[in-house]
Amino acid sequence: MSGRTTIHDVAQAAGVSVSTVSKAVNGRYGIADATVRRVLDVVQELGYESSLVASSMRARRTGVIGVLLAGFEPFSAEILKGVGATVHDSAVDLLAYSGSRHGQGEGWERRSLSRLSGTLIDAAIMVTPTVVGASTEIPVVAIDPHTGRADLPTVESDSFGGALAATRHLLELGHRRISFLGGRPDLRSAGLRDAGYRRALSDAGIPIDPDLIRSGRYEHETTRDSARLLLAGPSRPTAVFAANDLSAIAVIEVAHELGLRVPEDLSVIGFDDVPEASRRALPLTTIQQPMRRLGSVAAEMVFTLLAGQPVEEMHVTLPTRLVVRATTAAPSTAAV
Repeated sequence: MSGRTTIHDVAQAAGVSVSTVSKAVNGRYGIADATVRRVLDVVQELGYESSLVASSMRARRTGVIGVLLAGFEPFSAEILKGVGATVHDSAVDLLAYSGSRHGQGEGWERRSLSRLSGTLIDAAIMVTPTVVGASTEIPVVAIDPHTGRADLPTVESDSFGGALAATRHLLELGHRRISFLGGRPDLRSAGLRDAGYRRALSDAGIPIDPDLIRSGRYEHETTRDSARLLLAGPSRPTAVFAANDLSAIAVIEVAHELGLRVPEDLSVIGFDDVPEASRRALPLTTIQQPMRRLGSVAAEMVFTLLAGQPVEEMHVTLPTRLVVRATTAAPSTAAV
């Protein structure tokens, strides 16, 4: 080839279309990794130096931050709102991604990061990841990781302190038979909520009763089954602390089916303060964790990392807050 190399020359030498060359050098969606490598090799070999390509080769920026989710549910939706509010006035686009988990257990993040990093996104925020050791060249921040703190920046709420406050609220109302309906045992945050419940009872001099502790795994039907076991027996609790709001709502459903009145016969408190908690006919007493703030702090960390700067704190824990509504009250005289 003679004269200045053009994008058409690159396309011909690489055996691809002009649009594919453009996608490859700009890291856009819809092109295989092998094709990207072939095109970039040709670009370098021919010395193609279009200003657009040269800029892309230097920066390799897509202008997109990815939010990787195990699934779309109220907690993740609120986090997304927080991330979105933070990036709204920037030049950055947001990609919410929930990859297929067919045939997979732990480690869904690795495949998602492998698919997206470098070509589709400049950085990633992983929400409740099962692992945090995924190898990647892009900045990554984890929100509420299953296994807790790691060698990458993390943001989480104070699950232990929130559970302590929830259980103490029930104790202060006069409850002594307080049940705990736990979440997924593989989640560190769920374990901390269990620990906060136990600490509050211990501080109050109340022995732990294993019969009052059940797991709902944050799954609707599992929670309902566990709630029925707790509430249908002769020695039922007068109050239930559920490890998240959706579990607490399921407990209230079962209580009503069994003819129990909330809060007259049974007090129920949740954790999260998802929008559904305050919109119900009987608004839910809960522990509010700042879900949108979790997302905004994670996004701020990402911007710092993309600027090549270290974050001020590697591991941020945000405070939780007791929100008293209509589902908790002092136990009835007959229940005490």
